[in-house]
Amino acid sequence: MSFESIEICAGAGGQALGLELAGFEHTSLVEIDPHACNTLRINRPNWNVVEGDLHHYSAEKWSGVELLAGGVPCPPFSKAGKQLGNDDERDLFPEALRLVSECKPQAVMLENVRGLLDSVFDEYRAKIISDLKMLGYVAEWRLLNASDFGVPQLRPRVVFVALKSNVAKHFNWPTSAPFPAPTVGEALFDLMNENGWLGAAQWRERACDIAPTLVGGSKKHGGPDLGPTRAKKAWASIGVDGKGIADTAPERDFVGMPRLTARMAARIQGFPDYWQFSGKKTAAYRQIGNAFPPPVANAVGERIKAAMNEAAKPKLKRA
Repeated sequence: MSFESIEICAGAGGQALGLELAGFEHTSLVEIDPHACNTLRINRPNWNVVEGDLHHYSAEKWSGVELLAGGVPCPPFSKAGKQLGNDDERDLFPEALRLVSECKPQAVMLENVRGLLDSVFDEYRAKIISDLKMLGYVAEWRLLNASDFGVPQLRPRVVFVALKSNVAKHFNWPTSAPFPAPTVGEALFDLMNENGWLGAAQWRERACDIAPTLVGGSKKHGGPDLGPTRAKKAWASIGVDGKGIADTAPERDFVGMPRLTARMAARIQGFPDYWQFSGKKTAAYRQIGNAFPPPVANAVGERIKAAMNEAAKPKLKRA
């Protein structure tokens, strides 16, 4: 069966790509950042990218679409911020609920940071589940680690799935991949070695663990680096200088800890190498660091699609 989806807060397309691989066709992708919109257009010229504020977007014309998905902004719930929740002007969960009521999809899939599961947001989460129950959905929050799905970083993320009751009874959350995620050294050795760096093999042995969670950062704060002091120390423990993003891989005689390039960061995030990112280094890295790893989106999307396929099967009548 063919399944269509709407993607909100699409960013650089991590979730959209994963859902595409799971078999969903995107009818509309909404994103406010011009660089991210260009990234989507470059990689998928056939996608209908709507550049603008989600508050001004209506989903009524897509009534009956199978899936509404997206990664609403994380600052209202991030431990790195003030965790203002629904008091933060950037909270777009209410807009997501409005769109659900407009297009009435069979399924909803939203992604956010781990902080959303903190006890301070218990009532907030419960209200979202209650609001969707009134619209005929069964909803659940689940914490998933990207490393469980072959991505070479931990990256815990909260995934919210809501399904029409006839679909929900067939849904099962994805389980871990049968193989461990590659280490940073295994994942990036060829990219680190592309300029013939003499220290690449030794670096690969040191980078023998999965990566800390990539941090995309805010437009209002700083440039392209790998996060706060604690994160930089974690990167340093596996031989990566987290104080910035490099333009190129280390040269042949480079000495010291290398920095990641944007392409390396994208691979750490689970993007395929062919995925291009629009804008200069800072804009590109922010898109990468804020993305939802495609392999995780793919795993959840496949389970949603399987549940909808099962619900669509004709019921056998008893003799």
